Amino acid sequence: MKSWVLLCLALLWLELHSGDCQQAKRRKEAGDNRIRPGGKRVKSRPPKVKDGGAKGPSLLTQVLDKGRFLRLGPTTTLTPGRNMELRCKGSNIGWSYPTYLDTFNDSRLSIKQSDKYSQLILTSPSAADTGAYSCWLIMCDGTECEKDHDRSYVSYIYFTDKDNLFVPSTIHFEIVYLRPVIPAVVPCRVTDPGAKVTLHREVPPEEIPANETLVTYDPTRGFVLQKPNPELRGVFYCKAVAKGTPQISTKYQLLYVEVPSGPPFVSLQSSPESVRGGDNMNVTCTVLGEPEVDVSFLWSYPGQDLRPVHILTSWRLVNRGMGHTTRVSQSVMTVEDMETIDFGNYVCKAKNRHGETIVTVNIISK
Repeated sequence: MKSWVLLCLALLWLELHSGDCQQAKRRKEAGDNRIRPGGKRVKSRPPKVKDGGAKGPSLLTQVLDKGRFLRLGPTTTLTPGRNMELRCKGSNIGWSYPTYLDTFNDSRLSIKQSDKYSQLILTSPSAADTGAYSCWLIMCDGTECEKDHDRSYVSYIYFTDKDNLFVPSTIHFEIVYLRPVIPAVVPCRVTDPGAKVTLHREVPPEEIPANETLVTYDPTRGFVLQKPNPELRGVFYCKAVAKGTPQISTKYQLLYVEVPSGPPFVSLQSSPESVRGGDNMNVTCTVLGEPEVDVSFLWSYPGQDLRPVHILTSWRLVNRGMGHTTRVSQSVMTVEDMETIDFGNYVCKAKNRHGETIVTVNIISK
């Protein structure tokens, strides 16, 4: 009897011990490191965290009706006349838009900044408002702020108008300067990206084909002339066709330029070269330069602040051999009824965006 009891106790102990081993094994399998049949040890992977610094989808959105939002892509086509509201996420946002809206201080445009986003509203947009609209995050470190280029978003918005296939311009006859080493653009932009556009010379009448190498067309810019040459001088226009209705753009005068960039090249001359008391005298300061580069003049002369003088400033475009176009800028100082105080050095300082040049002429009495 006693032996039977001892045998039962032994069997009970073995069963309990086997259960503890199974629990330990299950805990091992539920752990972070576990061995798979292939013998490889696999570590558990932590959950993925999104990188907030990387540039993701555009944060530039259009506000639609009933509180809906549309995330804008590289290009967008909208209908003129309907108010446009754009938003960009961020507490400090910068904007850019077609420059003429700033030039004319257009009251239709307004920008408001809230805690979480910035809002751009354009009321009653028209075909002329076609262009690039962009926003970006402004990063500040104390008083210094800069544009965050990694979080900058842009959409070229077409306001398609069947009556205005070309983006209207306030200039009815534009000048395009051709340089031998810089591509030139005939800026006939369209409001319908699907319009077929061609470039034409007025005299002699001919179409300039877009061959994707020397001449290309971009609806957001116009015709790009990759390697301008003197043969492209003349009057040109663009023609667009959409849904069978052709339209003609404004005219463009293409001028060939071969003037080096740099500070003004100045000459100073008096007329007559020598004078006596009581005579009238002109001193002319002349600058030859790039056609679209403005020049400013500053004079100093012997009778300054003591004698009245007349100063007339003007400029014109001239052709100088082989059809090259140059801008001639002049400032003419006139001194009437010369007196002793008027004799001495006349100094002209000419300045452009590249620098300044100072020249002097000495006026003596006969």
